[in-house]
Amino acid sequence: MTDKTPVTVLTGYLGAGKTTLLNRILTEDHGKRYAVIVNEFGEIGIDNDLVVGADEDVFEMNNGCVCCTVRGDLIRVVSGLMKRQRPGKPAFDAIIVETTGLADPGPVAQTFFVDDEVREKTRLDSVTALADALHIMARLDDSREAREQIAFADRIILNKTDLVDEAQLVAIEARLRALNPIAPVMRAQRADVPLDQVLGLGGFDLERITDIRPAFANPAHGEPGHVHDDHCGHDHDHDHDHHHHDHDHGHGPRGHDHGDDIRGVSLSLDRPINGAKFTRWLDELLATKGQDILRAKGIIEVAGEDRRLVFQAVHMILEGDLQKPWGEKERRWSRAVFIGRDLDEAALRAGFEACAA
Repeated sequence: MTDKTPVTVLTGYLGAGKTTLLNRILTEDHGKRYAVIVNEFGEIGIDNDLVVGADEDVFEMNNGCVCCTVRGDLIRVVSGLMKRQRPGKPAFDAIIVETTGLADPGPVAQTFFVDDEVREKTRLDSVTALADALHIMARLDDSREAREQIAFADRIILNKTDLVDEAQLVAIEARLRALNPIAPVMRAQRADVPLDQVLGLGGFDLERITDIRPAFANPAHGEPGHVHDDHCGHDHDHDHDHHHHDHDHGHGPRGHDHGDDIRGVSLSLDRPINGAKFTRWLDELLATKGQDILRAKGIIEVAGEDRRLVFQAVHMILEGDLQKPWGEKERRWSRAVFIGRDLDEAALRAGFEACAA
């Protein structure tokens, strides 16, 4: 893993603050060299004074960063960048890909799994989504892309928090958590987050998926904003905070229904799981529903196995591996989070629990 160049994908709707964050990365004296891939140089407003010399695709920044425009194919640009890397003295420490405000980050992330040359030399580190606190609720209502960007993220930066009050922030955070239970939400103004909170997170590194947000799978009952894990098999509203979801199972909308087609479903099981059954179920689930599953992550206790099975999926692409052993005093249990469109929670839960050994 160590010799692969880490890649961070920055996403977020137009005006969320991606350019502000990128300009900080490109100008701060952090002692690192980043290659930044942006969609259209003219559109994103990186300060032109930063551009020292340019050919068609690559711009040299005056702090040593490299800036590329994705007019062509992401794979071609990444391959071109990798040709600059030399063992022992790399040309840059990491790659940052900024997607356009309207782009679904899924295909961008998949690029780093499906292309052999890219995969050999790079590893996807994480996806960070920026959200504009003043406008995010409206964007989530009217834009599928905005919902997908939030749902896909490993970390969410709630930006421009000075423009709304605390009650609004609490309501926004509850909705973001309903869309994506696995991503921590950080508040920020002018994208002023520490760069180590954006870069080097290891959100796609199986060995670092240690926290599948168990509080979301097993909260104290009635805890606001958390996903409830009840085993009665009914498809309830699972966010007892500021809004409820119509799950489209004939219940009809209730409460302040945002009609979010995307949500997170958290599953957990205290009994060991049959590894072969679970793998078969997961393979079949991704084959049939993978287009609607944006992200999935899990840590599974496999019967008769001392090591934990860790998996994650991006649409239909699945990665899984037996990782470090369970600790002697550690609670051994299985938990998984699926984030996607129109998920049938009752069916997911039944399928998951049917894999018990």
